[in-house]
Amino acid sequence: MCVVCGCSDNSPAHARHVQAHAGEAGVVQVNPGNGDLHFGAGAARVSVPGMSQARAIKLETDILGANNRVAQQNRAHFEAHGVTALNLVSSPGSGKTTLLCATIEALKKHAPDLHVAVIEGDQQTSFDADRIRATGAPAIQVNTGKGCHLDAPMVSEAFAQLHSHDHHDHGHSHDHHHGDDHSLLFIENVGNLVCPAVWDLGEAAKVAILSVTEGEDKPLKYPDMFAAARLMVLNKTDLLPHVKFDVARCIELARRVNPTIEILQLSATTGEGMDAWLHWLDHAMGQGHHHHAETAPSAAEAVLRDRVAQLEAELAQARAALSADAAL
Repeated sequence: MCVVCGCSDNSPAHARHVQAHAGEAGVVQVNPGNGDLHFGAGAARVSVPGMSQARAIKLETDILGANNRVAQQNRAHFEAHGVTALNLVSSPGSGKTTLLCATIEALKKHAPDLHVAVIEGDQQTSFDADRIRATGAPAIQVNTGKGCHLDAPMVSEAFAQLHSHDHHDHGHSHDHHHGDDHSLLFIENVGNLVCPAVWDLGEAAKVAILSVTEGEDKPLKYPDMFAAARLMVLNKTDLLPHVKFDVARCIELARRVNPTIEILQLSATTGEGMDAWLHWLDHAMGQGHHHHAETAPSAAEAVLRDRVAQLEAELAQARAALSADAAL
């Protein structure tokens, strides 16, 4: 189980026992009005039965420190080989794999010389990697077993396998993409809006995918993920006429968590909004090797982004209303 993420059995009775005997106030915070329990109120922001907050913080520091060292090696390796790596994160069923398949097909026309590869993360099966391979793009499946996220060593191993199979199948050398050549690596993380937020894989950016079937409150429910993402993709917009989803509120909540987050709305099924996504990928590849040097948007730019997002939300709502009227 993932101790750092707190994916353990946090029974209220046991947690109160830990709080009482560890002498650490605030491990469990109780709302006196309705009895709601908050297990992330301590210094470690996680409650692990039998473990003090100090010990949880040390474990997280040690484990993430070891992971981050490999992530830095991954990042240097990607940059040396002209690879822009994007970490796609979401809950299960958001449409990540469908979006990737549609993206690969679109890139065949948009950028036919671009090398695209995928690392797929799931607890079990190779279903998603098989779907990617069916498009003609190389893919490596990483099964995590009981693990709830990918980590940097897993990505390092998978990237080596990609090179090995690419060389075997196409005769490419290991440094084929060195220099001015660019390639795009999509890392589809395990479906989980909690754990992957804190694990650096060496990517240029995290892309959070949120489907309109999930509810517009997800950015506040899972703030760490949306705070860590550079881009939020609102997927399955073709379903807006059939679901109750407030696009404007979702964007507002995402901006509340992460004022600089970029937002795109698209449907991987119909293709609407895909051009903007391809343009974003072009931009990401142009900045991929310098993402640490990026500066935060100015106040004026942030205002303009908010206004553009608001107009996009209003447009999406208007389209949904028109579609609903047409269906009557």
